[in-house]
Amino acid sequence: MPFEHLNPLLKPNNKKIVLLVMDGLGGLPIEPGGPTELEAANTPQMDRLAAEGMIGLSTPILPGITPGSGPAHMVLFGYDPLQYIIGRGVLEAAGVGMFVRSGDIAARGNFVTLNSSGEITDRRAGRISSEEAAPLVERLRTIEIPGVEIEVRPVREYRFAVVMRGPDLHPEIDDTDPQSTGVPPLPANARHPSAKHAAELFNQWIAKASHTLAENPKANGLTLRGFSTDPKFPPFNQAYGLRAACVSVYPMYKGISKLVGMDLIEFEGDSPEDEFSAVSNHWEDYDFFFIHIKKTDSKGEDGDFSGKVQVIESVDIALPGLLELKPDVLIITGDHSTPALIRTHTWHPVPFLLWAPATVRPDDQTQFGERACAHGGLGHFRALDTMPLALAHASRLEKFGA
Repeated sequence: MPFEHLNPLLKPNNKKIVLLVMDGLGGLPIEPGGPTELEAANTPQMDRLAAEGMIGLSTPILPGITPGSGPAHMVLFGYDPLQYIIGRGVLEAAGVGMFVRSGDIAARGNFVTLNSSGEITDRRAGRISSEEAAPLVERLRTIEIPGVEIEVRPVREYRFAVVMRGPDLHPEIDDTDPQSTGVPPLPANARHPSAKHAAELFNQWIAKASHTLAENPKANGLTLRGFSTDPKFPPFNQAYGLRAACVSVYPMYKGISKLVGMDLIEFEGDSPEDEFSAVSNHWEDYDFFFIHIKKTDSKGEDGDFSGKVQVIESVDIALPGLLELKPDVLIITGDHSTPALIRTHTWHPVPFLLWAPATVRPDDQTQFGERACAHGGLGHFRALDTMPLALAHASRLEKFGA
């Protein structure tokens, strides 16, 4: 529902909403007829919530369209990704505290491994640690390009963010990541004549950066993705009348939250228990908590079926700590599917669980998994409907019309 139609219906109360997103949750069977990662996982807590609540399948963008992480999260927050366009670069940059003004260009970078022919052999440079990446980022910071200011910061592990500032810069530039191995990185090509100047400047920077990294055994190259600028979204708190906070380990998802105006809750650790504890410590301060679990997606991209199962199980084990807070509405879902079988984001609908003890109409499903969700009471719906559903079950919406 567009914000201008939803906003007049908002009514305040003290009900609490939790949106728990296991990144890349949706999966596929490794063997025909076998279970998906979620179905294979031992999840007594989620199964109980499914039995007490309602489940279904959500489509992030449109049927058959594979979403990127940015639009897949924005749609869960109620921002139509076909209207509110966002690039990964500005998300990464905002997540590590970089200031991106309208007219600046941000990009997300990956360190990669190249062979002697300049072809990519590993798109993530062996998932080098943040400690290994830090001195490489320091080298990139020394690169200067006449006429523009360039800022580079580490993100996490093999990722970094770069922001270019200067006159006449436009972000309509293609990614340099070919999304495959055995081929060289692509040049930064302008998709529109207005972006030709910026693309040339980025290619100059890439050339110098490649020379700087050439002698490193693992991270001897780089790719850039998601060239973008400040999208200027309507603030989340004004759109929904909620004091909202983000709990996330990975900077990109902090960036998404920050761009829509959520507060960021800082905490130590990276386990589900650590994230749920952070929510507990700030429970009275906010009405809405977005909790992000990254490793479901990482294991899926690695093709690690059992590893993804274990991550899901670790979330389930930690869930009692979150349930002790007695949220009025708890939604457990993913932003998209990342089956270990395919090792990347896919278009498959995403399992969705809605638990709201005071208002939910239970269906007859007793397990949380893709097959059960296909028969759940929520049916098959757009992820864009997540926020209206959450608000309604929290009794935060008035009747529409007389």
